[in-house]
Amino acid sequence: MSRQAPADAEVTALVHAAAAAPSMHNAQPWLFRYFRHSRTFDLHADLERGMPHSDPGARALHLGCGAALLNLRVAAAHDGWSPETRLLPDPTDRTLLARVRLTGAAADESGLGALYPAIRRRHSSRFPFEEREIPQRVREALGAAARVEGAVLSFPASWHLREVLELVQEAEARNITDPGSDQDLARWTRTDAPSADTADDGVPLYAFGPRKRGGRAPMRDFEGLRRVAGRDAADFENTPQLALISTGNDHTEDWLRAGQAMERVLLLATLEGLSSSFATQPIEWSDLRWPLRDPVSGTGCAQMLLRLGYGPGGPSTPRRPVSDVLDIRP
Repeated sequence: MSRQAPADAEVTALVHAAAAAPSMHNAQPWLFRYFRHSRTFDLHADLERGMPHSDPGARALHLGCGAALLNLRVAAAHDGWSPETRLLPDPTDRTLLARVRLTGAAADESGLGALYPAIRRRHSSRFPFEEREIPQRVREALGAAARVEGAVLSFPASWHLREVLELVQEAEARNITDPGSDQDLARWTRTDAPSADTADDGVPLYAFGPRKRGGRAPMRDFEGLRRVAGRDAADFENTPQLALISTGNDHTEDWLRAGQAMERVLLLATLEGLSSSFATQPIEWSDLRWPLRDPVSGTGCAQMLLRLGYGPGGPSTPRRPVSDVLDIRP
């Protein structure tokens, strides 16, 4: 069914929702170009916002762009559009990651639109969670959400969970003493930002969360080699619940699919009353990322490690103005 093309205000609102996606250190490495004549969005990677030390292959950058792509699809479906999506539409342009064409209204069989309320509610929570197990029904629903986007979600348990936590601990120890990792942190942390209105990107001090005094939850210390006065300390959960997102292969398209799966899982988790944060430290080291894979089959490429649970929601973090990430053309 044909319908009138969206006005520029609606296009801006769609990108505003897309840009609420998470990205490594909140770098927001995406750019959108909208073509009025074809009702098409092009999603480009902003390679200047990469992490040369922590993400030299730009895998995490692509995951963040994949999350923004999922948000765009969710917002479009919520507005009654059918977002026809094609990944990597031009092999000659490595920055062009996806093309989304808005077509007439269609049945939202995949349930994308229902996730829309969670876009503004989802924030990374770097606070302690309760020692309350996530119900099996919710775990299965989160796994199904990842599968829809072409990825696999699993919950490490028993000895595998212990091994994953050891890998996180090893990675965090390396990051603390690695000059390159500290350079990335120094670039993207905002210790002088008292509110979301005083920065456009990065992780502000108020979103660091407390220092970990005890517990086994895999928390990144955003202070790095610096020491920031006034931060509280807290005991975190002893039985953290982690979710591993993996794909069958490890190419650019797999990263984009994993990013969409990650965001779909996070949005559904938010609607289910769960809080979340990221534990990407071992994925940033190639020799530590490999042992994260499925211990039974020995296959799969780990793309993201999530911490899920019941606890306080995290604060909102800064976002670049839509005018900085959206270019509207005839």
